[in-house]
Amino acid sequence: MIESNVPGHAGELSVRTWPNLDATWLAVLVHGLGEHGGRYTHVAEELVAHGALVVAPDLVGHGRSEGRRAVLADFAGIVADVGAAISSAAADLPTVLFGHSFGGLAAVRHAQDHDVAALVLSAPLLGAWDGLDRPDDAVDPDLLSRDPEVGRRYAADPLVWHGPLPDVTLGTIEHALDEVNFGPALEHLPALWLHGADDRIVPVSDTRTGTDRIRGLRFEERIYPGARHEVLNETNRDEVLADLVSFVRRVV
Repeated sequence: MIESNVPGHAGELSVRTWPNLDATWLAVLVHGLGEHGGRYTHVAEELVAHGALVVAPDLVGHGRSEGRRAVLADFAGIVADVGAAISSAAADLPTVLFGHSFGGLAAVRHAQDHDVAALVLSAPLLGAWDGLDRPDDAVDPDLLSRDPEVGRRYAADPLVWHGPLPDVTLGTIEHALDEVNFGPALEHLPALWLHGADDRIVPVSDTRTGTDRIRGLRFEERIYPGARHEVLNETNRDEVLADLVSFVRRVV
C-alpha cells in the first residue's frame, strides 16, 4: 500500500493506493462519515487478488486529509474530490466506484454526472435519513457489526471522529440527499446495493426511498439478515465480498 497526497477542493487529500501491475479494473473506495479509507484495507487486498488496482481517499476533514474534523461544507467539492481520487490512479481501466454510507451518497452523485463502469453501494445514505433528527448522537461502535472486535478497533482508532456530527455537516447531508434524489436515474449503469437488515445507523427503509428514485435497469440488491451497518466488516463478510466480486466479474 502506498500513501500520497492529491489536491482537493479544501486542501490536500490523503489517498491510499494498492498497486497491481496486472490490473484489469480500477476500484475506488469512498468511506463513510467520521471514518477513513484505511479501514478498508482488507477489502482492497481482496479486490487486488481479483484483478483490481485500488485507491481509497480520505474525505476532507477525515483521516489524514486536511480540513476541520468531520466538517463537510461543500457537497459539490466532495464529489469533485472523488473524481480527483479516480484521476490519481492515472490508469486507463474501467472504474468501479464503491461508496459506504455517506460515501455512497457521494458515489451516486459522481455517477449521475460521470461515466463509470459500475457502482457498488454499501448501506448508502440515500432518500431519507433519520440521523438528521438525532444531531447529538455519536456513532455507537456496537451498531457497526455483530463482530465485537470491529467495534473495539473503531473505538480505539485515532483517525476516526468519535463525536457528534457538526451542524454544517448535517446541513450538507440534507442538501445532498435532495440533490441526489432529484438527480438523474442510473438508467443502464450496473449497480449493486449491499445492506444489513439490522442496520440501525442507516436503516434499509430510509435508503430504499432513495434507491427507488435512482435505480436503473441494471440495479441489484443484497439485503443480509441480521447484519448491521458495516456489511464488509460483518460476521458474514466473506459472503458479502464474494457477492461484490461476483458482481464485478459479471458486469466489467
